[in-house]
Amino acid sequence: MKLLDKAVSIKNHEITASDNLENFYNKIKRRNPDINAFLEIKIEEARLVADKIDQRIKSGEEVGKLAGLVIGIKSNINVEDFKITAASKTLENYFGSYDATVIERIKKEDGIIIGMTNMDEFAAGSSTETSYFGYTDNPAAPGRIPGGSSGGSAAAIAAGLCDLSLGSDTGGSIRNPASHCGVMAFKPTYGVVSRQGLLDLAMSFDQIGPFAQDTGGIAMMLDVITGYDPKECTTIDWNVPAFTKITDLEDEKAQDALKGMKLGVVEQFLEVSDDKIVNIIEDTVQEMGELGVELVELSFDYIELCLPTYYLINYVEFFSATRKYDGRKYGYKIEDVCGEEVLRRIHIGSYISQKEYSGKYYNKALQARSLIRKEINKLLRDVDAIVGPTVPKLPHKLGTSLEPMEMYAYDVLTVIANLAGIPAASIKAGEVNSIPVGLQIQAKPLDDAKILQIMAGFHQTL
Repeated sequence: MKLLDKAVSIKNHEITASDNLENFYNKIKRRNPDINAFLEIKIEEARLVADKIDQRIKSGEEVGKLAGLVIGIKSNINVEDFKITAASKTLENYFGSYDATVIERIKKEDGIIIGMTNMDEFAAGSSTETSYFGYTDNPAAPGRIPGGSSGGSAAAIAAGLCDLSLGSDTGGSIRNPASHCGVMAFKPTYGVVSRQGLLDLAMSFDQIGPFAQDTGGIAMMLDVITGYDPKECTTIDWNVPAFTKITDLEDEKAQDALKGMKLGVVEQFLEVSDDKIVNIIEDTVQEMGELGVELVELSFDYIELCLPTYYLINYVEFFSATRKYDGRKYGYKIEDVCGEEVLRRIHIGSYISQKEYSGKYYNKALQARSLIRKEINKLLRDVDAIVGPTVPKLPHKLGTSLEPMEMYAYDVLTVIANLAGIPAASIKAGEVNSIPVGLQIQAKPLDDAKILQIMAGFHQTL
């Protein structure tokens, strides 16, 4: 059942919110011990919320857009009374004392938050293997990584453990696991969603976004979490589109959703990707062409600049963000208990932040970022969106030993959207030996609705 239809069925009391919750809770009890998508579940509190929703529906009261839908939240987003650990021993005993803005909005629209999902420690990773609470398995490709850092949120959707989930995306942390797990996910334009209440990794990159099985689910969550927040200085005061209306297409209209669009295909994005992935993406792009899309070949000469630029800025901002975890207010001192990757980023960030090195590394990275943003916006000027692989290689088997640069290589195609501040999404394009492959769609700043239209048109014609 499409999630939009399910939401209507709950409001019509054809499905109760309580039954929807219990169905997911039973799946979580059965499957989560093996997958480890959820780190914490609060079923009694969720049951109270579901019961109140059912009572209000029964008495004819109006309920919110997410009424009765069950939602998982990445463990670096504050939810009152849940453990907000960022999957680190540093914060293993830290409870959220307030709700992040996105959580306030979800609760206002009667979404049922069931629990907190696993992730790479402090979002520093691309595999969800660095969590202090153990790795997450990939439900779509068992024995392989689910991607990261929002791997638990992606795995929860792929395993059917909740209707919707939230993640955060710093350099691909939403889109990367969506690709590996074969689900949909959306990183909005920077500033479109409030970051208030997010334990930031790199404040100039971080953005919160949704995971779902279908575009209707993505649209419903975007309808709820987007919009100006006076409490958060990076949010944009803009005319928020009616996302759900964009995706609520009749089958015959879906056939026309892509007609007349111009989609760019960047040569270098394919050159850095594995051949098997390229074959899937080229077939998908060809299908889009048959649906009436005009395909435009593009070239981006700065692909090799993107990873070093992203990580140099990331290191410095990460180092700054982690200075509050000194053991006095929040749990343990981070350097005393954190994992290898977190410690690496702290040490490199500390080094680059020193006055004698900031000009040599950090300031040059900022200049490179401006160049990348300018060139990407130039590519997007004459097309509706750019399409290509989300991740350039297939997920490795759990426990495989990789060098840092091998792990960072997963991010080469996703960091671009964060560097440029543009919206981007991932949708399943196909499979290689039963392993999902994602198609990434990137568009101009504030063209989030255009990406959703492309996702909906393509998804409903499969």
